[in-house]
Amino acid sequence: MFGLGWMEVGALVVIALLVFGPDKLPQAASQAGKTLRNLRRMATSARDDLRAGLGPEFSDFDPADLNPKNFVRKHLLEDAEEAWNSTPAALEPAPVGAPEPYSELGYGELPPYDSEAT
Repeated sequence: MFGLGWMEVGALVVIALLVFGPDKLPQAASQAGKTLRNLRRMATSARDDLRAGLGPEFSDFDPADLNPKNFVRKHLLEDAEEAWNSTPAALEPAPVGAPEPYSELGYGELPPYDSEAT
């Protein structure tokens, strides 16, 4: 939950009990929940109004794309991530019946020797 562990959440509950007291804590939690719902509703309506105002050509517009991190990731690094996550042809399994790229030497057989290579 928001990157907090159980210890941090417990500490926040204890601090809330000390600040608001046990009698006013439920009222404060209720008010915080209402405020959070109102903020979400306002953000959703603003996003919908923005999409409606931009028209049908921007129907796939996401305001999160305006964040510089997301913008760079989507427009500049998308191809690099696809290439990074795809399996290279060298790692793909060979088709059945294809010749092996090398053959093993038999007992006592000498490996090929290229006198020009050395």
